[in-house]
Amino acid sequence: MKVKVVCKKVYDYVRYDLKEIAFPSSLPDPPHFKKRRKLSWKERYLVLKEASRLYAVSWVRDIGPELRPNEYKKKKAIEDTPDGEQNASHDKEPSTLEDLAVAARGGMEKLRPALQKVYMTRASAYRDALKSFIQGYQEGIQDIVEKKENTKSQPKDDAPKS
Repeated sequence: MKVKVVCKKVYDYVRYDLKEIAFPSSLPDPPHFKKRRKLSWKERYLVLKEASRLYAVSWVRDIGPELRPNEYKKKKAIEDTPDGEQNASHDKEPSTLEDLAVAARGGMEKLRPALQKVYMTRASAYRDALKSFIQGYQEGIQDIVEKKENTKSQPKDDAPKS
């Protein structure tokens, strides 16, 4: 009798619980969620092809017009304007994020100096902000002290004489 119960519990565990442990089911979708249709094999192939192309192009430092054609159209329009030369030279400088991405591809030897540069830049900005805050705070305290001294030094004529 006991062997039969144990076998039934092991069977249920393997059938239901073990499957849930190995391959957990996700939470049900919320009521407002609309399911998308499944992609066909051709559409999956096209998505994979485009994703791999974008990934391969992302390894190049200068992302050209083949990846972002709309942005290059905007740059050409800006360069055609009289003050476009100033904007074009300003946009050529790589951002901090791009520098970190390039350094990360180079390995830990190149990533460490780039991260140090980022942290030193942030630390100096924080230090400058803190200095300006302290300076403004001290000026505010001096103004309050001067106002108190001015009010104490003025005689009070409004006091009733008895």
